[in-house]
Amino acid sequence: MKALLIIDLQNDFLPAGSLAVPDGDQIIPIVNDLQSKFDLVVATQDWHPNNHQSFASQHPGKAPYDMIKLLGQDQVLWPDHCVQNSQGAAISSALDTASIAAIFRKGTNPQIDSYSGFYDNNKLASTGLKGYLLERQVTEVFVCGLAADYCVFFTALDALTAGFKTAIISDATKSINEADFALKSKDFITSGGLVLTSSQV
Repeated sequence: MKALLIIDLQNDFLPAGSLAVPDGDQIIPIVNDLQSKFDLVVATQDWHPNNHQSFASQHPGKAPYDMIKLLGQDQVLWPDHCVQNSQGAAISSALDTASIAAIFRKGTNPQIDSYSGFYDNNKLASTGLKGYLLERQVTEVFVCGLAADYCVFFTALDALTAGFKTAIISDATKSINEADFALKSKDFITSGGLVLTSSQV
C-alpha cells in the first residue's frame, strides 16, 4: 500500500502568505496530478495557537529568524503563521482535496514547534499519523508539500525511522533554503531514504 503525504499546503506558506516559501504555489499542479497514483492520500496542516512560542512576536526584542532555545531545542523564531481558524492556516483552494482521506494537524501545543507530521520537535506527543498509516497497511510513504528543508524533510525522516519505505518527491516540494535542503537530502539518502521526481513515482 502506497501513501502520499501532502505537507502544509496552506495559504501562509504560499506567495503573499506571512511565511511564503519561494515559488511554493508552483508545486500544486504536480501534487494534484500525483494523487491518482496512490492508494491513500493524507495531508498535514500547521495549526498554531496565536501565542505559539515559535513566533518572534512572543519574544520581546527578538526578530523573525533569530534563534533561541525552546525546551532544550534550537528554535528558529518565525513570523506569525498558520494561526488556528485564520485564512492563512487554510489549505490552499488550488489543492485538489477530493482524494484526501484525513488531515493531521500539528503545532497545536504553544510550548513546542512541530515540523514533522508524526511528532512535535521533542517527540513528546504523537499526531497519530503513524498508527493511522499502519492500520491501513501502508508500507511505502511518499512526501511532498512545503517546506522541503523543514516540515517535508522531518516528516520524511520520521516516516523512515518508523519503518516505512520513504521517498521525498523533489519536484513536488520547495525549500526555504535550497542549500540546506541539499545537505538534508544527502543525510536522508544516507539513512536509507529516496529522493525521486514525480515521473519516477
